[in-house]
Amino acid sequence: MKIGKLMVENVIGVPSNASVHEAVRLMNKNRIGCLLVVDYEKISGILTERDVLERIVEKGKNPRETKVSEIMTKHVTVGTPDMELVEATKLMFEKKVKKLPIVEGGKLVGLVTMTDIARVTSVDKETIELIKALSNLHATK
Repeated sequence: MKIGKLMVENVIGVPSNASVHEAVRLMNKNRIGCLLVVDYEKISGILTERDVLERIVEKGKNPRETKVSEIMTKHVTVGTPDMELVEATKLMFEKKVKKLPIVEGGKLVGLVTMTDIARVTSVDKETIELIKALSNLHATK
């Protein structure tokens, strides 16, 4: 299966100069765990719940005074819509990411998460094993 068939196309983004408070409100409003940070139609980073917990909550920073650019993950692993499901899952495992923005022609076209992959993996044992391994990555830290 091509990852393009699985990806969510309506990806919610936030500019890097938004406050973390604004970004969290957007995440809560849409009941999502991450936002793509997009500036001038290009991915600048990704903001996850983990980023907020580790870099704002744990450090006692003020989310109203902190910009998304200060806490976002800057090095974003991306995939393409024509990637096979197993290939995308392996990439996510190797890079230790649970969210994979999908880019085509330099533009963001979608997002695939480990949850999306888990929903369709009942047919492929190799992918299931990769998902299990990836979901345990943070448990051993």
